Amino acid sequence: MSTSLFTPFTLRSLTVPNRVWMPPMCQYSAAPDGEAAGVPTDWHFTHLAARAAGGTGLIITEATAVSPEGRISPYDLGLWNDAQTEGFRRITSFLKAHGTVAAVQLAHAGRKASTERTWVDRGRAIGPDETYGWRPVAPSALPFEPDRVSPEELTVEQIGAIVQQFADAARRALDAGFQVAEIHGAHGYLVHEFLSPHSNRRTDGYGGSFEGRIRFALEVVDAVRAVWPEELPVFFRISATDWLTENPEDGREGWTSADTVRLAKELHAHGVDLLDVSTGGLVPDARIEAGPGFQVPFAEAVRRETDLPVAAVGLITDHEQAERILAEGRADAVLLGRELLRNPFWARRAATALGAE
Repeated sequence: MSTSLFTPFTLRSLTVPNRVWMPPMCQYSAAPDGEAAGVPTDWHFTHLAARAAGGTGLIITEATAVSPEGRISPYDLGLWNDAQTEGFRRITSFLKAHGTVAAVQLAHAGRKASTERTWVDRGRAIGPDETYGWRPVAPSALPFEPDRVSPEELTVEQIGAIVQQFADAARRALDAGFQVAEIHGAHGYLVHEFLSPHSNRRTDGYGGSFEGRIRFALEVVDAVRAVWPEELPVFFRISATDWLTENPEDGREGWTSADTVRLAKELHAHGVDLLDVSTGGLVPDARIEAGPGFQVPFAEAVRRETDLPVAAVGLITDHEQAERILAEGRADAVLLGRELLRNPFWARRAATALGAE
């Protein structure tokens, strides 16, 4: 039986065997310091390998920091040294041997950095004077929450250094065997902080206007694309809305779905091959109307109004629901997060139910 969900999808010279993909999901399970800091462990191998054996077409690793200060928590994965590169090779080799495309999400946490694991004190912020803690950086000296330490406002020179860190991490990702590089521009982390007028109060060339606020994102894309092979794709994950401006009950200004469509056209012109569309994460108290597939309309808008392919995410759980999203042309692929945590063999069961391979 022909299905949209199990039709291969080609970007540049890379063909993904199906449209069932796994998004990045932080595990907070790497060593926090020493030579093993940021290096994948047996936990990471098992977590990712199980979903590959289950038939997932493309798997994106959790947010992988481009520097120690770019980690969300001290327990995040990283790609700032050779030991980490070597640690990923076992994972990418297994994924590719089982027909799954190996993708990595390159990230910098910005002002949301230096936190505990989510199951320890509700992921509280770790102060710079505490063990494993450090002072975060951001486009502006505005803390994520009032009780957090104010981040250091980045200088232009520091911004350039972080752009270079993204390029260096992309080189290591390629050496580690990854086939797709995704830039994390969502969920209130550093790239998103530059995009949104809520968190970016700069008055230099990296702030103010729409063009100024997207400058850092485009510089990161250009730096990664310059070291990434022409025949392999680059993804960009975005929060399509901060749930601020578009919420009539919230008077704060933020990033909007219209901004996302506008940026998508720029990203495509700079060599991005697919937009991974999520929402939120910039402020802790944004009001979100969450329901099955609640973020799909944002992906659909980008697909409808630009030439950039999109992947949709957000409470996609059922194979009929996923098939319908693709068959109706609302997205080019679906990303299943929590559902793949519950059921690593979701793709195989969906194929059986739909009469597909």
